[in-house]
Amino acid sequence: MRVMQTVSEQGLDHSMLPMRLYHKAKKLGVWDPREIDLSQDRADWNRFNDVEKEMSMRLNSLFLGGEEAVTRDLLPLIQVISKEGRLEEEMFLTTFLWEEAKHVEIFRRMVDELGVTGDLSVYHSDNYKRIFYEYLPEAMDRLNRDPSPEAQAEASVTYNMIVEGMLAETGYYSTFMSFKRLGIMPGTVQAFEYLKRDESRHICYGVYLLSRLIAEHDHIWDVVNKRMELLLEPAIGVVQDIIGEVDELPFGLDKDEMIQYSMKQFGARMNALERARNLSVEKIQQATEEELGEAQ
Repeated sequence: MRVMQTVSEQGLDHSMLPMRLYHKAKKLGVWDPREIDLSQDRADWNRFNDVEKEMSMRLNSLFLGGEEAVTRDLLPLIQVISKEGRLEEEMFLTTFLWEEAKHVEIFRRMVDELGVTGDLSVYHSDNYKRIFYEYLPEAMDRLNRDPSPEAQAEASVTYNMIVEGMLAETGYYSTFMSFKRLGIMPGTVQAFEYLKRDESRHICYGVYLLSRLIAEHDHIWDVVNKRMELLLEPAIGVVQDIIGEVDELPFGLDKDEMIQYSMKQFGARMNALERARNLSVEKIQQATEEELGEAQ
């Protein structure tokens, strides 16, 4: 028999990390891609040389394809969490999906308003396709028929740790810092401010979910590591495909800085997950916040 949590004595637990992320999303996730002024961005774009335009479109294509993928692939996780009766987590995940949809909208708007035409998937390398065309949709779709902790862990590693935590976050940070230092593309810079803020909440939830699974089932740590081993090579390959195209990156993008930032963020999250092996489920929230800092 179905039990309605909110009309029972249980109510809602507002102290839970997912619930606090939900409350943050209500305040910080409310921004409209249509309200971002891209007029100066168009003027800056028109002054770019061919190498700068090529790199800008390459990055936009990777961001746009990635955001479409994570928007399309998130629903199975929401359904699994809902069926497990984790209402507070499900409530946060509704904001998660809405924000991913807005990320698709803003990147497509950037492409359209700069007057770019043609098939941008030409910028999607074999490494990129392995992750976004194969590993991500396969891992997320598996949840439709297999909601096991192992399947959830593999899905979250792929989605939160690799796609968001390594690739998207590194790309957003590097592009944001480069444009901001140069004082160009102000609308894009503003969009990245919002994107980084949204993604910090998404990644924080991913670390929480994986930490909870590891605390509940110790063998999940091995599942996480095995999945990481599978995905690290193509993930690093995506970054190398971008930075290896030209001898000197435009916009002051720094190859070493990009790789170091990516590995630093990855290491911090892996440390948080390893700590979860020795913690109770009740301690997971505190450990996640101490290791990562509570998301914006």
